[in-house]
Amino acid sequence: MADDKFAPLFAPDLYKPDDLYHLKPFFTNLDQSVYVPLIFSPELVGALCSRTSRAAQDLRKIFLSEFIYTFTKATRGANETMEQFREKLDYGRELLNFISFLQFHPFSKLFSNPRARAFYSTWLAQYGDDSIAQMAGLHLVYSGISQLAIKHLEDQRVGLAPIEKSTRYVNYSKKVAGHYMYYTDPTLIDQGWGAEYRKVMDGLFETYTALIPKLTSWLTEQFPEEKPSVVEKKSFDCLRGLLPMSTLSTVAFFGNGQAFEHMVNRCGAHSLGEIRWAGQRAMEELDKVVPSFLRRIQDPEKRETIERHQEYVAGKNRRVDKLARELENSNLVDREIRVSLIEYDPTGEDKVLTGILYSAPSNHRSWSEILEQASKMTIGRKKEILDRYFKGREVKWQKVGRALENVYVRFEIVMNAGAWRDLHRHRMLTQQRQNFSCYHGYEVPPEVVQAGLESEYRDAIGPVEDLFAKVAPYNPELAQYITTMAHYVKFMQWENLRECFWEMELRTIPEGHPDYRHIEQAKFRLLEKVFPIITKFMLINMGEYDFARRGQEERIQNKLKRME
Repeated sequence: MADDKFAPLFAPDLYKPDDLYHLKPFFTNLDQSVYVPLIFSPELVGALCSRTSRAAQDLRKIFLSEFIYTFTKATRGANETMEQFREKLDYGRELLNFISFLQFHPFSKLFSNPRARAFYSTWLAQYGDDSIAQMAGLHLVYSGISQLAIKHLEDQRVGLAPIEKSTRYVNYSKKVAGHYMYYTDPTLIDQGWGAEYRKVMDGLFETYTALIPKLTSWLTEQFPEEKPSVVEKKSFDCLRGLLPMSTLSTVAFFGNGQAFEHMVNRCGAHSLGEIRWAGQRAMEELDKVVPSFLRRIQDPEKRETIERHQEYVAGKNRRVDKLARELENSNLVDREIRVSLIEYDPTGEDKVLTGILYSAPSNHRSWSEILEQASKMTIGRKKEILDRYFKGREVKWQKVGRALENVYVRFEIVMNAGAWRDLHRHRMLTQQRQNFSCYHGYEVPPEVVQAGLESEYRDAIGPVEDLFAKVAPYNPELAQYITTMAHYVKFMQWENLRECFWEMELRTIPEGHPDYRHIEQAKFRLLEKVFPIITKFMLINMGEYDFARRGQEERIQNKLKRME
């Protein structure tokens, strides 16, 4: 059983008997913060989980109101034809019949096929054939865990597809059971920091809450042509830096059996109790649906082996921390945004050309032979090959070929943690970050400065840095909860040129956030210097925009600049 000592704050929705009747068949529970949707229509469960990023409500409540009652209690919409209304009514009747059937024949029974479970128990748990665990997947939802815990789960990258509640489009000022939505680790209380921690966290949320109407009013005056909903979300975006890494949020995962087993093992011996709790609760909910996928973890005969494995996985960085502290320290800490290209292959363009020619239909020569010839080609000849290879690629979603995977580059970046979260979502590369900290300083958005709110913003973050300085020497991992999304994080990206195309093209679109757009534009400028004949085929937008998610907004950015 999960240790509820480390459970985050959660207040379940209260349902009437009629609601319970309609909703209970579709989820493993209705009163806990971790659950598995029992919805086996890919379109339906995909649509539900996709609501995570913009939804303030629990997904179970959304499912009831939007995907059940919309049909079982249907009314005709203003712009709905009679034919569409009849189709909705027909679906509602079928859905009610299905729900009635599930009251007596729940999914847990219908899908617990003894032969299938016996197959996985034998071949996965006993013989270790992990490939078969990649043949089935399901969803897992956390309705309230900290940003820090979410990032730990998402660090896994391969096999898990996450989508989390946005800090740019959702208001985090709401309280739950009279408390702001942040996590408090019991260890902070045990060590005597509880009162100060709560004061600092409450101060952040109080300032965040107080500044939303002030900044919204200022933005409305500056941009009266914008819709109120757009301006309000711009305020959320500008002020999200005040949210700490302890902020509780929602995240939904889709993963295969192998990925979920590894996720549980990654959490099992973690130094932070919340993350251990998250792994235990995942196992409890997944066990209700796919117990055979987790049989190895639960096998009493393998308990010691599993515990050693979990300690190995969780302890790798901790075991070398003392040695890292013994390294010579210059005490020079980055305290501003920085993008550096710290490693690249000088022969990279020749290797891309070699990769292109290597897979040509008539080629049967060795890699070494082609590489030697490519290195002797004229620039004109190289450009001719690249022109033909990229011919016909007109838009960014048309992915480039695998020849670009033959060359890697390493970037080191310092940027605010809020915007880093979007770059962290890229999984087809190696990313390593340092602990969230206050060592590198923090960022105050220009809109906050121009609106005359900088002092209030800084007054809220000042106590954060004071408390962090007390906790970090004692427990640097625990201290991460105290830091904010405004604080800078240092991380490294090791990616091949194919991923560079995808990431840089995607993250420089006008609709993207300016913070990460500027980072990707800086990366492109550095890459352009070392691989000029390849980067000319990258569809990079080097423009300046502001109101994110809206195209062609140069006038807004120019207006802000004139006001500086």
